[in-house]
Amino acid sequence: MPQQKDIVKIAIQMPGAYPQLIQLDQKKPLSAVIKEVCDGWNLPGSENYALQYADGVQMYITESNRLDIKNGCILRLTKAPGRCAEDLFKGIQSSDAGVRCDSLKELASVSTDVTFAQEFISRDGHLLLVKIVEDSNESNVIMTHTLTGFMELMDHGIVSWENLSSVFIKKIAGFVNAKSTDASIQQVCLDILESMVLSSHSLFLQVKQEITMERLIAHLQVTNQQIQTKAMALLMALLQTAGDSDRKDMFDFLTKKNVRQYIYKNIIHSSGSVQDEMAHYLYVLQSVTLNLQEPRMRTPLDCCSQEQRDILHGLRQAAFETESENSLSHERRRSLCAKEFRKLGFSNNSNPGQDLSRTPPGLLALDTMYYFATRYPDAYSRFVLENSSREDKHECPFARSSIQLTLILCEILRIGEPPSETGSGYHPIFFSQDRLMEELFCVCIQLLNKTWKEMRATQEDFDKVMQVVREQITRTLSSKPTSLELFKNKVNALNYSEILKLRQTERLHQEETLAPPVLELKERLKPELLELIRQQRLNRLCQGTMFRKISSRRRQDKLWYCRLSPNHKMLHYGDVEEDTENPPIETLQEKIPVADIKGLLTGKDCPHMKENKGKQNKSKRCSVTSFSFFVIYGEETKSNQLPLRLQFCLWTDGLSVLLGREMSSESMRSELEILLSMEIKLRLLDLENVPIPDNAPVVPKPPSNFNFCYDFSQTEQ
Repeated sequence: MPQQKDIVKIAIQMPGAYPQLIQLDQKKPLSAVIKEVCDGWNLPGSENYALQYADGVQMYITESNRLDIKNGCILRLTKAPGRCAEDLFKGIQSSDAGVRCDSLKELASVSTDVTFAQEFISRDGHLLLVKIVEDSNESNVIMTHTLTGFMELMDHGIVSWENLSSVFIKKIAGFVNAKSTDASIQQVCLDILESMVLSSHSLFLQVKQEITMERLIAHLQVTNQQIQTKAMALLMALLQTAGDSDRKDMFDFLTKKNVRQYIYKNIIHSSGSVQDEMAHYLYVLQSVTLNLQEPRMRTPLDCCSQEQRDILHGLRQAAFETESENSLSHERRRSLCAKEFRKLGFSNNSNPGQDLSRTPPGLLALDTMYYFATRYPDAYSRFVLENSSREDKHECPFARSSIQLTLILCEILRIGEPPSETGSGYHPIFFSQDRLMEELFCVCIQLLNKTWKEMRATQEDFDKVMQVVREQITRTLSSKPTSLELFKNKVNALNYSEILKLRQTERLHQEETLAPPVLELKERLKPELLELIRQQRLNRLCQGTMFRKISSRRRQDKLWYCRLSPNHKMLHYGDVEEDTENPPIETLQEKIPVADIKGLLTGKDCPHMKENKGKQNKSKRCSVTSFSFFVIYGEETKSNQLPLRLQFCLWTDGLSVLLGREMSSESMRSELEILLSMEIKLRLLDLENVPIPDNAPVVPKPPSNFNFCYDFSQTEQ
């Protein structure tokens, strides 16, 4: 008796027959299962049949993949792969063009299955396809099916690409080079050539010799997106497989033909969106191009190189207008150079080359600095002179910042990393500039100076500033700017305060305090917490507060005390001495019924504020019928301001509660936010690491009847 785990319930179809529902025993040989199915339909010769998935990828079921069959799968009884391969092999050799065409069309479809491919290749079927291509006597439709079937067969890796003849390779290259070839044929041929190039170096050399770069670039300029994509795929394969010298020659040729500008205008900015496959090849082109900078990035500065030393001194001379150095003594000239290199921001002023000995960024940092100094001399001089005139601890060191910024750009642009097989994150801005690395540096070094000033940074804050600049660049590039000008505008708009806001928002999102369900929970908690604050305010009024009585001459030499009665119906007040603490309510002879209070005035609405406009002291005055009091706080010291402001908030909130109004003080809003945050965190403790959905799950509609319910009452009886 087979175990339940070895039984799979499936359906099997066959055209013109009623489907069979069977329980497939995975321990039983597949041939025995097929025989039982054939017997169910009274089909003789079960060895000529096989099972195949009916949906999706129609793959043959074999002993090696039968365990992938799940409950509920729908299979189809079809011709065995050996029988199918034999029939197609004969059909391809038929004298009837229609039969050949149909056979090759079916071959292109079924060749995706590895079981069929093995059967067909074992009969040398692939060689038959090669002969058809070499003879080139068939129509375009038949040739397209032939090439498609051949490509599908070769993709399984059963036969090596290196076994192909040079005649076949020339024929395929000829289809690509010809101007009048059918587009479908060219598309498959480009695909075949790409696989050849990636398979071995010898085939790369043959393809490179046969394919003209002019025709390959011409294929990029057609309107057919599939041709464009396949041409780009072949071009990337050639670039990735080529040696350093060949790759440089190919890049020089592409630059001469303005391929980058064409891609920018006609592919990236085309009317249709860039497809995923094309996006991958654009990413590869970007990666391979930027990696041309890797040798410079990996090479430290050579202090013995006169050319590199001249560039260093060129940076110094471009920044500072100095007297003729030839007339100075050796010691004087050396001292002057060291001083100016220090102003440039080099750590080692006597030997600035030591700063560029670290790799990465190595010589690439020197290249970017020199490009900035020569391409934008005014901006360069302004940067250096502006910082050299600041205090030592507040100056932004140009050289140190440039070296670190170059390293950051290398990491962001992934210079030195091989392109990923699945990557598609290309930057449209790359295709808008001939020298993206250098131009980005020129924009970002000025951004760094701006951010340094916004953060009021000192030398100790250097790493913190660089982190902010990295974030500014990364966030801006992630928005996919299409031009350098657009990047410059966006990255400058993303100032330090905006970065802080974004960080705060993201932190709240990570804590899920901005999730719609959490916001809804906050709204439900607010009334309860507001009531808690109201009670605290009334209790504080019951404790009372001492105020200074202000006379008509603005003197504050007398004191009075005010407190709310325990039943919240009376305000008791009276004069007190300065050393009196918390006088009993019975000693406060004067009182005002809360019911008689008509209003509450604060700030500029108070009468005394209107009478004394323009004075330095600010005051908050609360008027209640015949009773009034002042809360005055000075601007001179913060220590006096904070407790008095708090007392003002407590009393205005408390009086607002007594008047039936909403509390509106800063203190109330702050305390409410703190209480809400604490309450939310406590309630979400059990949901740690559990994602909170934005929307509640949809509640299904009730059924039309409840006949499925079981009535237990009858059983009990």
